[in-house]
Amino acid sequence: MGKMKTAEVGENKNKEKSEKAHKAEAEKVHLAGLKGGQRVKMVDAEVPAVTESVEGEAVKKGGRKVVEKVRGKKYAESKKKFDNVKTYSITEAIKLVKETSYSKFDGTVELHMIVKKAGISAQVTLPHQAGKAKKVEIATDATIEKLKSGKVDFDILVATPEIMPKLVPFARLLGPKGLMPNPKNGTLVPDAKKAQGFSTGTVTLKTEKEAPLIHTVVGKVSQDSTQLAENLEAIYRAFGSGKQIEKAYIKATMGPSVKVKI
Repeated sequence: MGKMKTAEVGENKNKEKSEKAHKAEAEKVHLAGLKGGQRVKMVDAEVPAVTESVEGEAVKKGGRKVVEKVRGKKYAESKKKFDNVKTYSITEAIKLVKETSYSKFDGTVELHMIVKKAGISAQVTLPHQAGKAKKVEIATDATIEKLKSGKVDFDILVATPEIMPKLVPFARLLGPKGLMPNPKNGTLVPDAKKAQGFSTGTVTLKTEKEAPLIHTVVGKVSQDSTQLAENLEAIYRAFGSGKQIEKAYIKATMGPSVKVKI
């Protein structure tokens, strides 16, 4: 019996020593810059979850910490000038967009629409130029010579079926810039007469790939309000107004969005 007790006591002492050794090893952490033999003790601490949205601070959402977008003072002041929930007529909305634009430059008037479903598109000819005038070139043999040297000095290229085979070798130059003529955007026309009458105000609008959202430009903040209204109405008509459009908002490049009647 005496021998058995001695053995048990010995085993317990060895177990205690082993546990202390493991604990001491767990407390050792290697950090860059520490000298040999120095130790840093690890302490468990419970980090409180952030539940309130505070400017510039992280907000916990779905297990992830997300930094919410912080709006500036000018934006906040502009937003106070109208009722954020109310839907305004086209005339009222354009007036508010002009008043709430706070950029030092001539901002763009943007239109953002929520439509019935993704995959909807429409070709629209705006009655007034939306922003900077675009240079249109009708493809000829002279255009081909320019492209051979890599020169592209136009914003839109219009072509007829006869000259298209000559443009194919320049697909890598024109394609990435969105300048390759095609029937979808109206830049591939049946004859030269149609090419001469091509309007720079003609645009093809379509939804995002997987969302029923359309984003486009109506004009510039400095533009006449009547012209902006007519451009907006033309876009509405192209989409059948209430038949396809569920909600619409307009805003300046730097300014809050205003909900506008369809």
